[in-house]
Amino acid sequence: MTRTRPRVVVIVPAAGSGTRIGGAVRKQFLPLKGKPIVVHTLQQFEHCADVDETAVAVPESAITEMESLVSRYRLHKVSKVVVGGARRQDSVANALATLALRDTDIVLVHDGVRPFVETKRIGHLVRECREHGSAVLAVQPKDTVRRSVGGTVFDQTLDRNALWMVQTPQAFRAAFLIDAYKKAKKDRFYSTDEAALVERLGHRIRIVEGSYDNIKITTPEDIELATLILQRWQERGLV
Repeated sequence: MTRTRPRVVVIVPAAGSGTRIGGAVRKQFLPLKGKPIVVHTLQQFEHCADVDETAVAVPESAITEMESLVSRYRLHKVSKVVVGGARRQDSVANALATLALRDTDIVLVHDGVRPFVETKRIGHLVRECREHGSAVLAVQPKDTVRRSVGGTVFDQTLDRNALWMVQTPQAFRAAFLIDAYKKAKKDRFYSTDEAALVERLGHRIRIVEGSYDNIKITTPEDIELATLILQRWQERGLV
């Protein structure tokens, strides 16, 4: 009997309020060259052969809008649109609870407002996760990084070679992520990313080199930068 390979499922938390970007429209639904940012994001996974299924978490008031976008843009891999929570971790937990996962399946978590993750990097991340159990995309800082404890003067220059700026997707063996979320809930522990939750179980996270294009759109300046990146990607045939 042929053994079925582990499924690869992506959870996209997109329930944030986007207060730093301002305006009446939540940032994940803001247009980027005529198409909502979250759609650009989901299309990267739609076009990736390594991905089997996607679940997206949005505010309850946006469920109908998101379902309409899934239909309009033919996002066939989006199997679930779920209600997000107050925090990113709550949104991921809500989506995770709806998925029928085997322990060996791979779960990726990716920010809804990171529309520039290349499919080749998704594939590389999945392969590293299959081998090592956990893997995240990250890039090293280009600038000198200095530390300030009080916020008024510097007290230490940090070694850039030892520093990484963590991105998403972050990929985990399903059993690791499920156990990590159970422990976090029990301990009432919140983190800004899943890697920190999985590390609390004693697992080491594999670093996979990301791209400086893989920005998280947070401020109005990011919209301007994203427009330039999208134009360059279009000229190179990447989208």
